[in-house]
Amino acid sequence: MIRLISSFFYIGYLPIASGTYASIAGVLLFFFLRGNSFYLGAVTGLIVVLGFMTCGRAEKIFKVKDSSKIVIDEVSGMLICCCFIPHTHTFFYTLLVFSLFRVFDILKPFPINKIQDLKGSLGVMWDDILAAFYALALIYLIDYIRIILT
Repeated sequence: MIRLISSFFYIGYLPIASGTYASIAGVLLFFFLRGNSFYLGAVTGLIVVLGFMTCGRAEKIFKVKDSSKIVIDEVSGMLICCCFIPHTHTFFYTLLVFSLFRVFDILKPFPINKIQDLKGSLGVMWDDILAAFYALALIYLIDYIRIILT
């Protein structure tokens, strides 16, 4: 069950870019649930909680710190991004926040690079949650500039 959940239904077992595919799964979940804020929030919360519950255990199973097979953290981060993007231009902003989230998740600017060193689920989950916050901060800055210029 830990493998199933932490790999988000085995997406983590894809040989290349499993984190990107997991982020795409997060976007697809968002588009499926976006019409109902309650369900979107509940599913996002559930996935985040399941991530914190399973990632540390999955590291022990896979015997690797933040194994590429563990992708529930990417799904969580992407869903957090999607839940808080500005409601204007949803498709464009979703593409933009997806791209920004992946960039921050891959490059891991400070302090993301330090947070990932935390032990167990904390390090695995919090670096992606912080990458989501970075992406959202940039999206809101872009949206603010767009509003000023129009």
